[in-house]
Amino acid sequence: MRSWSIMVAALVLCADRAAGQTPANPPSPAAAAPAASEDAAGTWSFSASVYSYLLPDEGNYGQPTMTADRGWLHLEGRYNYEDLDTGSAWIGYNIGGGDTLAWEVTPMIGGVFGSTDGIAPGAKGSLSWWKLELYSEGEYVFDLGESADSFFYNWSELTIAPVSWLRAGMVTQRTRVYETDRDIQRGILVGFLYKALSFTTYVFNPDDSKPIVVLGAAVTF
Repeated sequence: MRSWSIMVAALVLCADRAAGQTPANPPSPAAAAPAASEDAAGTWSFSASVYSYLLPDEGNYGQPTMTADRGWLHLEGRYNYEDLDTGSAWIGYNIGGGDTLAWEVTPMIGGVFGSTDGIAPGAKGSLSWWKLELYSEGEYVFDLGESADSFFYNWSELTIAPVSWLRAGMVTQRTRVYETDRDIQRGILVGFLYKALSFTTYVFNPDDSKPIVVLGAAVTF
């Protein structure tokens, strides 16, 4: 895992140096699903991402996610999201609209299996205006093994993109994958885009003596 984290950090540095080329509009954070449309109804789009968590007092780990979208249909697979050594599979419905104020919402239902077993209703969505974007994804896991372990997970970002290849902003997270003193972790982020690749660095609880660093890399195709 340590070598994986070093590799992602190197990719972030390379993206920073290569950012002089300006592609089209950057994708929504965390590979948000595109809104369904007639033009895209027969076309598949895919994304793959990995987030490397660098924990100061626990073992580091990676959280990969893959998505597939075709029109209204959204399919997604995650690992180490709800718990370590735990996977989840999702199906959702893409809806969206707007021009100046663009929005996308994907309600989903998922199954969780591994160290934690459960059923999870959830949703993800974004709201974009000018150079600002609000993105959020959340789910409630009904634990089938121990109902007292049922839990609400959330990841949210508020960002501004002063240029098309750069975004920065704030991030919050609520998770049980690792232990912290805060129910909701808060942090800052900076991300770079190069063509279909995006690289983002997150720092949670930056006021702590040992903040948590997350390195994210994603590709869309």
